[in-house]
Amino acid sequence: MHDRFPDFRLGKVLPTSFTATLTERCGDAVERVPVPRRLVDWLTVSGLAVDSCTTAQHELALELRGSLHAALTAAALQEPLPAAAVQVINDRSAQGRAVAVLTPEGARRWRLGSASCVEDALGVIAADAIGIIAGERDGKLALCASPTCRAAFFDTSRSRTRRWCEMNTCGNREKKARFHANQRKELG
Repeated sequence: MHDRFPDFRLGKVLPTSFTATLTERCGDAVERVPVPRRLVDWLTVSGLAVDSCTTAQHELALELRGSLHAALTAAALQEPLPAAAVQVINDRSAQGRAVAVLTPEGARRWRLGSASCVEDALGVIAADAIGIIAGERDGKLALCASPTCRAAFFDTSRSRTRRWCEMNTCGNREKKARFHANQRKELG
């Protein structure tokens, strides 16, 4: 991986992990796939390895990421899905050529062909998002409680009451800020 880029935030849910390639959307945004090669890196660590990525394919990926964020946020808030976002998600899903396969452990994975391209990987991400937004997976879409993050995440906890996209980043930061604010109140 490239040391000059921020680490990826990888989760178990492909579409929300993909939207997490842009973090702190409501604060000082952190772009984790600023160049095509970095997108290839993310796709590889996410099980969707492709050989290369053009600038045009990178732009398609960023457009999909923005559309996913808009649609996942609307779904989490139980608001109407933005028509433009739905169109992009549907278009990317239709362009992909991937096969769902079953692992020996009983999990579903996606397999790209040997000649797969970025559009195939984006199709997998879009198709997975469609299943989540359509309610086909066990879990609940929610938004991170961090005011600088507000990322959509898929809560599969038993109680479905998770507040943070990631406890080790947003959750810890918010708890630390609350702790310091309480200390200042006690001293002041």
